[in-house]
Amino acid sequence: MQDFWFRLSLPLVFSALFALLLWGVFSAVYALLFMLLALLTVMARHAWQLYKLGIWLNDPRLETMPEAGGIWDDVFSHLYKMVKQHNQTKQKLATELQHMEQATAALPEGVAILNDANRIEWFNPIAQQHFDLDAEQDVMQDITYLVRQPEFIEYLRESDFSKPLMMRPARHDDMVLSIKLIPYGGDKRLLISRDITQFERVEGMRRDFVANVSHELRTPLTVVNGFVENLQDMTDLSQDNAQRALRLMAEQTKRMENLVADLLVLSRLENNQNPLRDEVVDIGVLLNEVYQGGVLLSGGKHVLHLEVEGSTRMSGNREELRSAFDNLLGNAIRYTPEGGSITLRWFERGGQPVFSVQDSGIGIPAIHIPRLTERFYRVDRSRSRE
Repeated sequence: MQDFWFRLSLPLVFSALFALLLWGVFSAVYALLFMLLALLTVMARHAWQLYKLGIWLNDPRLETMPEAGGIWDDVFSHLYKMVKQHNQTKQKLATELQHMEQATAALPEGVAILNDANRIEWFNPIAQQHFDLDAEQDVMQDITYLVRQPEFIEYLRESDFSKPLMMRPARHDDMVLSIKLIPYGGDKRLLISRDITQFERVEGMRRDFVANVSHELRTPLTVVNGFVENLQDMTDLSQDNAQRALRLMAEQTKRMENLVADLLVLSRLENNQNPLRDEVVDIGVLLNEVYQGGVLLSGGKHVLHLEVEGSTRMSGNREELRSAFDNLLGNAIRYTPEGGSITLRWFERGGQPVFSVQDSGIGIPAIHIPRLTERFYRVDRSRSRE
């Protein structure tokens, strides 16, 4: 600090000493005139440096830092260091912010920041997709202007965020979102949205699976239980009636046995502890076996054709392929009226092997095609296996 005042006063001290010399040699008038000129020169120099500082402060960049001498050189030197440190801090913060944005962009959930007035301050790309937001126009817009579902607005109004809100976005009817608000920072809230469409679809499949299996089991159990009660109540049971009851009970028991076998197959297929072993399979031989089995199952009621084209050797599990082919053919036989035709084809399409079963049966409406692989799914529950 002392050095600062010393350097600042040094020009004035020299000017005063020279003015005293002029006073002694000439007169006081010359001394005062010189002192006045020296003060004006010092003031003009400081004013010029202040002017350059003001111009630079309008656009404070390191490369445009003005040059100066004397005490102003120290001032600009300190400013240079401050601006350089500020730029480094700013660059570091920008890098950290970029890392945070990249991290939030990688999240599977949508994240948006709302202020105390429910205005959007920031959102990541997933939230942009969930709510159809525009990165340029929707920042600082009220979220209720953009997401207008009544249940969402009511959820914001109630301010009870202990449970998430399940909602279908207005422009994405096929999507289900789980929405949760988390207060933070005093007056801000995080809006977190998660796409649970697949979870809801799986849950629906689970409910349908339970309902379908229950439906499949109810009929044979009812038949068997009914005959058992009749047998218990009949004192004069004839041989014919007993044989007929036992035969029907055996059929229904076999039906339940097949259903349990299907469940065991599903369990085995989904058990990762028992991986399938691949082998070289001759598809031509395998399909001929499937075809012969279909002829026996049809009992001469249908016309079956087998067409095999292209390569017939591939790597796979023979038993599982046999099970899949038998299942497709068995369904075609069950749902094709007597006298109908069924065609089995093995061919190549786009370099890939294809197995198809085409029949002249009742067919399946297109709306049900995506659900064909669901367990025990039925287009119409009133249709029995027969």
